[in-house]
Amino acid sequence: MNKKTISKASKSKDFDSAQKFNAKRISGIMKKYKEVFKDLENYDKTHELPFHRKRIDITLSVRTINKLREESKRTGKPVSHIIEECIN
Repeated sequence: MNKKTISKASKSKDFDSAQKFNAKRISGIMKKYKEVFKDLENYDKTHELPFHRKRIDITLSVRTINKLREESKRTGKPVSHIIEECIN
């Protein structure tokens, strides 16, 4: 083998190992930030981010509303946060 052949083989081997390293690194990043990528994918479809707040109208019984107000006064949290904590 001449120098050019050895040099090309060496470069090819280095390139392959760099690709494997990058693939492992990308895989690690994808696992670590799986939820973020999922949220971004959902944003591409809906143009809404999951941490944005959105107002809705719901109908609740007077008893439930009073319990939520009492809990809000007791904890100092807004009613919406109490509801979110129960659901999430």
